[in-house]
Amino acid sequence: MKVIQVETLQQLVDDARVSPRLRMNLNLHVSLDDTIQRLCNAFEPETYVRPHRHPEAGRWELFVILKGSADVLTFAPDGTVLERVSLSEHGPAYIVEIPPLTWHTLISLQSGTVLFEVKQGPYQALTDKDFANWAPQENTDAARQLLDWFKGCKIGQRAPVLA
Repeated sequence: MKVIQVETLQQLVDDARVSPRLRMNLNLHVSLDDTIQRLCNAFEPETYVRPHRHPEAGRWELFVILKGSADVLTFAPDGTVLERVSLSEHGPAYIVEIPPLTWHTLISLQSGTVLFEVKQGPYQALTDKDFANWAPQENTDAARQLLDWFKGCKIGQRAPVLA
């Protein structure tokens, strides 16, 4: 039996705070080849999750908030915001499932935020994600600008073109 206790999540949060990407995951699945991937994912407000989709047909992704708060954004192919769902340990929304082939990102709104994530496997780093062509790569000034835009954008707004 696997049990995730408060201390385990706190260590995960502490590890995320000092990691270069400001996020850290704790896999519950045994292998990246497992058909169902299950993990706790701690991520801080200044981490940039590059908008992406999972290109393999039928691959969904489910997020459950465990601690803190986060927003989940979905996009049209051109970067127009289609949906914004706020997850919080205090509700009202706790779970969101991203449909297959949906462009999306996550934004941590509070230090110490942890999500439980479930998605189909196996995980293959080179083919798991299709990054949006309008979204800059991580660790760039443009990525930081887009993250700032994400924090206040509204449904119907299109992501700015950033160099």
